[in-house]
Amino acid sequence: MTWEQLLIPIRYGLEDYFDQHHHNDSRTEFQRDYDRLIFSSPFRRLQNKTQVFPLPGSVFVHNRLTHSLEVSSVGRSLGTNVGNAMHAKYTKRDIPFDAIGSIVSAACLAHDLGNPPFGHSGEHAIGTFFSDAKTDYKTLYHLTDAQWADCVKFEGNANTFRMLTHQFNGRRKGGFVLTYSTLASIVKYPYSAIDSPKQKFGFFDSDKETWLTIAQKLGIPQIGKKMAFARYPLVYLVEAADDICYEIMDIEDAHKLRILSYDETEQLLLNFFGGERKERIYNIMNKVDDKNERIAYLRSCVIGSLIKLCSEIFIENEESILNGTFEGSLIKHLPSLEHQAYKTCSQLSVERIYRSQDVLDIELAGYKIINILMQELIEAVFNPEKTYSRQLLQRIPQQFEVYSAQPYTRIQAVLDYVSGMTDNYALDLYRKITGMSLPTL
Repeated sequence: MTWEQLLIPIRYGLEDYFDQHHHNDSRTEFQRDYDRLIFSSPFRRLQNKTQVFPLPGSVFVHNRLTHSLEVSSVGRSLGTNVGNAMHAKYTKRDIPFDAIGSIVSAACLAHDLGNPPFGHSGEHAIGTFFSDAKTDYKTLYHLTDAQWADCVKFEGNANTFRMLTHQFNGRRKGGFVLTYSTLASIVKYPYSAIDSPKQKFGFFDSDKETWLTIAQKLGIPQIGKKMAFARYPLVYLVEAADDICYEIMDIEDAHKLRILSYDETEQLLLNFFGGERKERIYNIMNKVDDKNERIAYLRSCVIGSLIKLCSEIFIENEESILNGTFEGSLIKHLPSLEHQAYKTCSQLSVERIYRSQDVLDIELAGYKIINILMQELIEAVFNPEKTYSRQLLQRIPQQFEVYSAQPYTRIQAVLDYVSGMTDNYALDLYRKITGMSLPTL
């Protein structure tokens, strides 16, 4: 892959109108991507989607919106560091390296848009609805192996790509009409579901032609004969920003919710430092009495350190990243001290945070809610002549193709609708469908 081809400001869906000098304002095309995303309805809906902990009561913790904003901030710093280094290295080549920060920050802003309600349990609930169903939907609706893999391995990352690129009913061609570079930066797992080496994948069978167009335009090589590709280089920076934020911020949230004690949290974050630097950070921290402020300071120091290290790892491994031979994430290549500190945080998060009662309760409830919604909606789209189905389908916005002649398209219409719901909307619809609540007369 070459930087000249990777950083082109062409928009998906507006290829025939491409002219990088036609705008009167001073924003680049990549900055326009960021603005387009932050003013969108799907982005606003993230404020009512679970990140890890239940949506806040008396203590405010992260939801998908605040998480995405923080990831975008970290991503911009990573991208700016890398852009500056590339600019200094390739002084004689006319390449817009200063755009890398904008591309990464926009991709970070969008990286969770396709996630269904109730966190990762929402993804599992959708997948297991199909795999554990008493009805053999694959045979009944004549789905191909690739289409069935999309259903049983439902993935929020692939759904994000679909949301940003698919032309829904009444909407314009190209979806959000983002630049090719921003769209490629979002595809963390560049394989189809059926060709993925693991559960994760980056695009549905229905969207593979869209991905092929983007990959070919940017020069992203295909691996073998299957629908599997090398990663777009800036994906590593988007992934690192997400890894940094969710791990470190989950630790801080757990402290605020008293799942972790102050002493435990302090030690977890101080583990990222050694020698004189650790002593200096400790002395500065102790000038403040408020324990939440101490943890916030420690958290900022850790994030700053990880941004610097991940930037350096990318720059040092630029050649293998461009060749598509770099293995693992940037986080996995951290120096031993920081790598062990991060690993300790990850292990403790699994043991104490992600298995805490509050987290498990919201996952259990979400699992049940999504399963019932899927059951009722799938029944409705394949039996639209029934009175109840007709009434239920009237609730679904016209942008979703629930009356398509293609069974796979009807199923995807249900997935589009359910995955776009906020936690509150899904709960409200569940209560109405099950008769648990009625509108006030």
